[in-house]
Amino acid sequence: MTGHDQHSQSEQKQGREPIFLLPTTVAVLAGVMIVVHIASTLVLNQSGLLQLYYWFAYLPARFIAAGEDLIYAAPLLWTPITHAFLHGGWDHLVLNTAWLLIFGTPVARRYGGMGMIAIFVVSAIAGAALFTVVTLYDGVFLIGASGGVAGLTGAAIRFMFQPVVVANDPETGERIILGRRLASIKEVMLHPRARFFTLLWLILNAAVPLLPLFLGVNLTIAWQAHLGGFLAGFFMVQLFERRA
Repeated sequence: MTGHDQHSQSEQKQGREPIFLLPTTVAVLAGVMIVVHIASTLVLNQSGLLQLYYWFAYLPARFIAAGEDLIYAAPLLWTPITHAFLHGGWDHLVLNTAWLLIFGTPVARRYGGMGMIAIFVVSAIAGAALFTVVTLYDGVFLIGASGGVAGLTGAAIRFMFQPVVVANDPETGERIILGRRLASIKEVMLHPRARFFTLLWLILNAAVPLLPLFLGVNLTIAWQAHLGGFLAGFFMVQLFERRA
């Protein structure tokens, strides 16, 4: 085979590489969110949409209603997770999907698809838990993947700002990129960029309840889910690091 033939085959292989190198699990998760929203907006009528929210949105008030009849509490077995696949509008969906692609991708590449899904699910549940503490008697429901993707954000912050670790291959002596190491909580706070991103994210979400005092309107932002999910991902990621 001539050098020209080898070069041509190399170009063909490069041409077959995908344009968007998203991990499969991230793409599938985003696809499920999009399909669910399309079905809920283009297929279901108003009555069907209400039934979808009734059975799959997260409603903390069910804990109170369960005191009268346990049947009201049944959806609490699955809605702390299923609420993450429902969205209130296309803008809500697009924002959470973009957020998922940005922060879910590095987490999936580091811990695998199942690790990314586990962090997403646990963070969604943690977001629902904090939402419950704050809104138990308000009769409001929670939808959206914000808690789950916030957890992926918290997990990614633990390593995305750290320097790349490079080592020598013991046999060839070749320099090998090992990736970025996981930073401790103290190291995150000492790193200027990681500290700024973390504190800014936490402060902005914690300030949401105060915005109506300045804007004069109530915002439908589930800041409780954001904070609960973020903290879950931020602290639990170390469990996956040990396994890795």
